[in-house]
Amino acid sequence: MTPDRLRIAMLSVHSCPVGKLGSKDTGGMSVYIRELARELGRMGHSVDIYTRAHDPADDQIVELGENARVIHLQVGDVERMHKLVLYAHLADMACSLENFRKGNNLQYDLIHSHYWLSGWVGRHLQGWWDVPHITMFHTLGAVKNAIGIGEDEPELRVVRERELVSECHRIIAATEKEKEDLARYYGAARERISVVPCGVNLSLFRSVDKETARRHLGFNGSSIVLFVGRVDPLKGIDRLFMAMPGLDRERGVRLVVVGGDDECQPEVERLQSLSQSLSIQDSVTFAGTVRQEELPLYYSAADVCVVPSYYETFGLVALESLACGTPVVTTRVGGMESVVLQGQNGYLVSDNAPAHLADSIASLLSNPDARAQSAEAIRASVSRFSWSNIANKIVAEYTAVLGTQAAKAS
Repeated sequence: MTPDRLRIAMLSVHSCPVGKLGSKDTGGMSVYIRELARELGRMGHSVDIYTRAHDPADDQIVELGENARVIHLQVGDVERMHKLVLYAHLADMACSLENFRKGNNLQYDLIHSHYWLSGWVGRHLQGWWDVPHITMFHTLGAVKNAIGIGEDEPELRVVRERELVSECHRIIAATEKEKEDLARYYGAARERISVVPCGVNLSLFRSVDKETARRHLGFNGSSIVLFVGRVDPLKGIDRLFMAMPGLDRERGVRLVVVGGDDECQPEVERLQSLSQSLSIQDSVTFAGTVRQEELPLYYSAADVCVVPSYYETFGLVALESLACGTPVVTTRVGGMESVVLQGQNGYLVSDNAPAHLADSIASLLSNPDARAQSAEAIRASVSRFSWSNIANKIVAEYTAVLGTQAAKAS
């Protein structure tokens, strides 16, 4: 190993970084892994992302860019698998990965796992390879259960997360709030947790002329309120729906929901029924899943992007919207308090009560001229979240952990 070229085994067992965004198990974490790996590769490091093969159409190896690739390993049937079913295959995943590594004469300097299932595979590998294991949880089962929205997370997950906290070498948290949650719910030692925010692809997410974007997407002259993300109860989309009737009566406002695949259909149907009961069904568009490359058109077409979530580890959607020059209304979740500057690039609301969301949305819709003039300033407000900045911070964490382990070995 040389300090300027690290060999990194990255684990994303249940969620494929090149999968369809907006589906049940493919969201912000997949974007994070893919973008971080690409940036690390551009910096000269070597990154292999291991995930379980779930689609027969996928090649075993998918090149992401210079020095970065995704490796699909067949573990169980090549199909979507519930997380608890997948848990029973984690030992097989570790063995399959090890066989691939040996068969291709690969060596790694460290393991970077994402989510508790991947962390459990990383736990096996750190013992076999005698290299540091750095983990990111992205969401925490104990916190989701404390919020009490949607399905409860199984006790198995909570137990395994607690074990990983004590056994890995370093935890990367996206926010100070996540760091405190790790200490509060799992007894994590604060000195072993480093806070590194998420990033945004500033080359992809940039402003497109609003009218051009709207013509391309087939939207008329209405004001557009945008939601982007998984269609899941934890996202609070129903609260946004309940905020819409007053806005719709005052001015022609269209709500566009981007995200949701077949597995999200029950929640989509619930929201469709809610829109009918609120008499806003003609003003709501369900766009379904959208390729990441097309998202800048949606952000640019919108007058405001809303993040009404009960819980986010960070909130990549807000970064993407702001990078496109579109203001954000968001609850105080994840890293939003460090991203959204009150009254400048959007509004933070104390909770996702429909009245609070509606008031802030109305404030942004009421002065379109001021918004158009500030689009460049809105984008500039998130320039520090470029992936090059974030990757440099992650490499500093890698280097520190490797240095600590080398000192212990000497």
